[in-house]
Amino acid sequence: MSNPAHYADVATKHPLIHGVKTKTLRLIPDERGYLMEILRCDDQDLFTRFGQVYVSATYPGVVKAWHYHKHQIDNFVCVAGMVKLVLVDTRPGSPTEGAINEFFLGIQNHTLVQVPNLVYHGWKCISPEPSLVVNVPNEPYKYDDPDEFRLAPHDTLPYDWSRRDG
Repeated sequence: MSNPAHYADVATKHPLIHGVKTKTLRLIPDERGYLMEILRCDDQDLFTRFGQVYVSATYPGVVKAWHYHKHQIDNFVCVAGMVKLVLVDTRPGSPTEGAINEFFLGIQNHTLVQVPNLVYHGWKCISPEPSLVVNVPNEPYKYDDPDEFRLAPHDTLPYDWSRRDG
């Protein structure tokens, strides 16, 4: 079930971009380790259909951004390390047009973030070790006609990837 809190950044209370959903993931530990469910077909608020599953490794300090999909919905979970996932709503007429959401995901925050189509997204590895982000999109990747529309990671959208100390 989706997280009842509709805030991307609880500390600053930024409202979620329209269509974004989150799910707090539960670890089930025992003496052997733990199990963590990511996405189930009976997650009525999140699951639409299965496209594929992949993992993306990102080295410390690297930014993988920006892109959006016309059709695909992404379901991101960071299972190793930590990333700062950033979403930017540039959809004309969206009730949250111009909004930016930041999510800090990974070993210190087990959360799934569902990114609707047409919303720019990207992440930065913020841990001292590489991060592993699992995605369960609702569409398979089409090698001959990718549903990806890209921008350069810096100076293209109103977001600064620099760390903010203080």
